[in-house]
Amino acid sequence: MGVVETNRFHKGLKIEFEGEIWEIIEYRHSKMAQRSAVMKTKMRNLATGAVQEKNFRSGDAFNVPDMERKNMQFLYKDDIGFNFMDMESYEQHTLSPEQLGDSAEFLKEQQEVSVLYFNEEPSGVELPTAVELEVSESEPGVKGDTVSGGTKPAKLESGATIQVPLFIDIGDIIKVDTRTGEYLERLKKK
Repeated sequence: MGVVETNRFHKGLKIEFEGEIWEIIEYRHSKMAQRSAVMKTKMRNLATGAVQEKNFRSGDAFNVPDMERKNMQFLYKDDIGFNFMDMESYEQHTLSPEQLGDSAEFLKEQQEVSVLYFNEEPSGVELPTAVELEVSESEPGVKGDTVSGGTKPAKLESGATIQVPLFIDIGDIIKVDTRTGEYLERLKKK
């Protein structure tokens, strides 16, 4: 188990706080006149899925939990949750939408991910930093749209909606940053 201070916070970091495991969703450094610096965070409880906003003093230290990672394949989503198969034992495990949080937006069937275990219980998913997804819905591109132009919303095969450049069309395969939900590049044109 390691220790991390507030100046090393990043999105997706798991910390122990008040006896539970929390994931940093958002953070920002704030300094007010004649006061010490404060790290404002938005955190998600991995066990319950509850989201809270907390402020920490600069220099506060937290334990980083020892989490086991198991390579699993995402099979499908049903009324109960998201179903994964262990790639070694072929056992199936279901995680709730609360346990996945924002990671659920970038999951597609047959995708391999790391399922995080804490105290031998699945508690979340660790996605690769970038995933390739097909655009399933979007306004058509217009001749003359360039890379430096504006953006438009596009729905991806995973169900997520992100902002993409105007030249992206339905059927294009794009790379998306799973940490920020931002468009990175077009890989294949339809």
